This record gives sequence, structure tokens and C-alpha cells, in this order.
Amino acid sequence: MHFQLSEEVAEALESHRPVVALESTVIAHGLPHPQNIETARRMEEIVRNGGGIPATIAVFDGEFHVGLTDQQIEFLATDKSVRKISRRDIAIAAAKRLNCATTVATTAFAAHEVGIRVFATGGIGGVHRGFSADVSADLVELARTPITVVCSGPKIVLDLPATRQWLETFGVTVLGWRCDEMPAFYSRSSGLAVDERVENSGEVADIGNARDEIGLSNAVLVTVPVPDDHAIDSVELEDILDRAIASASEQMVAGKDLTPFLLAELSRQTGGRTLNTNIALLENNAHIATEIARAMS
Repeated sequence: MHFQLSEEVAEALESHRPVVALESTVIAHGLPHPQNIETARRMEEIVRNGGGIPATIAVFDGEFHVGLTDQQIEFLATDKSVRKISRRDIAIAAAKRLNCATTVATTAFAAHEVGIRVFATGGIGGVHRGFSADVSADLVELARTPITVVCSGPKIVLDLPATRQWLETFGVTVLGWRCDEMPAFYSRSSGLAVDERVENSGEVADIGNARDEIGLSNAVLVTVPVPDDHAIDSVELEDILDRAIASASEQMVAGKDLTPFLLAELSRQTGGRTLNTNIALLENNAHIATEIARAMS
């Protein structure tokens, strides 16, 4: 599969300026319209205002595009034919010349392939509740791709202790951005310890650079708590999530459709609070990722 870099991204990488990769599944499948396109534009604006170059990644006509036009972002946000792809789907997308939104796994893969060192997202995939064999491809990619990923922990709909254990077992370094516990997406803490607390972007850059000098292949996962004024109590969320899981079971929603279904149910049952929280953490993570990219460049 070919990689089409925008002129802006190509020039930034050539001159070693800070570049921040951004995923596109959140645009096509993660947020409703018009919040999806508004958030995508806002995240790119945040990266620019922080002195970085945004590189939103997607697949068009079977080719990776790194750095999108406003028209491409609008297409992702509005066209229902856009497919969500993970690593296993890349060859299919290339052969069939598909238009696709990239997950955390696929975005990390593409970003690393073109030389981008920092990637900002909302939440990562993980081990699914009630079925420990169902492990997101996001985790596998993090274990084999040396990139720095800024997120707010695994999505709350997952088995968080099992996901944390998986990350430890497979050598993914988990840092806590000014926190000692891995955040739980909508909530600021999970009760699960991080490998190291970091206070600033320079510390993250030092750890990422040391990994590269040693030749390790794992990602460095920088977990950032959602801003306090948008955080939601985890006990309240668990009660709502139990009802959402029961509803999914009744409607036989499973596989790759399960997480989007559960997140949509959480938004509906909280009157949109989780949607607002999701947007807040995405924007905050883009800001912090830009700081880190500047420190690493």
C-alpha cells in the first residue's frame, strides 16, 4: 500500500518539525455528526496552535493519506460507506481500493511507517469484558510499534484490569501524565498503577528517545486523565454500562460493532455527558501530544 503525504506533513518530517498523528475512526464512527467534523477540525487547530503539524490519517482509494484536506475530513464525517479498518484489513483495503477510517492500531502502524513519532487519540482498545480471548488489535500494535501514543486509557466498556495486565505482559510502557493511576477514559482513575509518573513533555521525550536508542519495539503509552471539570464518576458509569451491555446482548450486537454501540448507549443514557467528556479528552490529548512532539523534535 502506498503512502500519500500532504505537502505540509512531508515538509515537516523532512525538516524534523513536530508532527502529531491523529486517527480517523473517531471522525467516521466514533462521534455523531456534526460533532465529529467539528472535533476533527478543532484537534488539528490545537496541534497547529501548539506549534505542531497535524497529520490525520485515513485510507482513500486503497492508499494511506497522511495529512488530510478539509474536503477529505468532511467526506469521512458524512459518508456512511467509509469502512473502519484495523491491521488485518489493510491488504483488503489496498486490493479493493476502499475508502477507510483508521483505528488506533492502523493509525499507529501508518504513522510509524512514515516517520511520525507521536500519535494522539481518545481511548485505546483492550481486552473485552467476559471474553478474555477477545483482545483488540490496538494492544498488539502497541506491543510491536515504537511510537508514543497519548490517550486517556482504555475505553471504559473494556475489562480494565485485564487490559492493564496485557500491556504489562507484552512490554508496553505505561506512563501517567501527572497521575499515579491509569485513567479510565471518562473517569480520572482506575485503581490500576502506571509504570512511571511523568510531570512534563521533556520526561516523556527522554523515555521515548531512550527506547529508540536501546532498540526496543514497544510503544510508550502516555495516559492522560480527562480534565477534571469533564470527568464522570466511575461508579455511576458502571451502573449505566451494565444496562447497556444487557441491551447489546438482547439485540445481539457483537464484534467490532459492540464498542461503538456501548459508547452510543452511554451517551444516550447520560444525556450526552459522555459525548462531551469524549470531546474534551480528545482535545486535551491533542494539546499534550503536541507538547511531547515538540520536545521529541
